[in-house]
Amino acid sequence: MASSRADLLQGTLDLLILQTLQREPLHGWAISRRIRERSASVLEINQGSLYPALYRLEERGLILADEGLSEQGRRVRVYRLSAAGRKHLVSEVAGWRLFSRAVDLILSPA
Repeated sequence: MASSRADLLQGTLDLLILQTLQREPLHGWAISRRIRERSASVLEINQGSLYPALYRLEERGLILADEGLSEQGRRVRVYRLSAAGRKHLVSEVAGWRLFSRAVDLILSPA
């Protein structure tokens, strides 16, 4: 799914993309860079994983794409959250936190 030091669970990439786009619209490479930066370089998302996820999220109506320009002035697709994406993100974050707490409980010394 992703090239990283830590393998991503199924569906986690979608959550990371939605969370990243919550702050501001970004093009694909910038999304990947932001995830890497915010994870202290633990998560590095390759293009072979990122773009299929972006297309899937767009097809589901969770993100929207517009034409824009990169920092270098190149034409790129800029992605942003849709209203449905914002609602879905709230639900997914709650589910992730519940899952994460459960795993922490199992990993904690008895």
